[in-house]
Amino acid sequence: MTTASGHTSAIRAKKVIGTDVNDPSGKKIGKVEDVVLDKQSNNIMFAVVGFGGFLGMAEKYHPIPWESLDYDEGESAYVVNFTKQQLESAPTGSIEELTAGDGLRFRDRSFEYYKAPRYWDKH
Repeated sequence: MTTASGHTSAIRAKKVIGTDVNDPSGKKIGKVEDVVLDKQSNNIMFAVVGFGGFLGMAEKYHPIPWESLDYDEGESAYVVNFTKQQLESAPTGSIEELTAGDGLRFRDRSFEYYKAPRYWDKH
């Protein structure tokens, strides 16, 4: 299946990991560190996006619902439509914390925080 731009709708995880994440003005605010998959429903739970820090030190990891990331080909980056204040107040944790307990705690917190549609409630 192809998208409106003619690209396929499939993408390899290794191409997503390391991609920049920008704010709507085009300013880099982080990068995708990982993606967490829901093995029960075959959906992407969330992207783990790293913000701040230097060489991995003091970096914050945010679980951002996959549907909240919009890829911009011109910028070669994902764009999130959140303010700096929203991101600073968002749920964060280490990658280990984000995935503990099957990732459900942070999935639920992040979807609630960002008011994202819950893929697991769709029938």
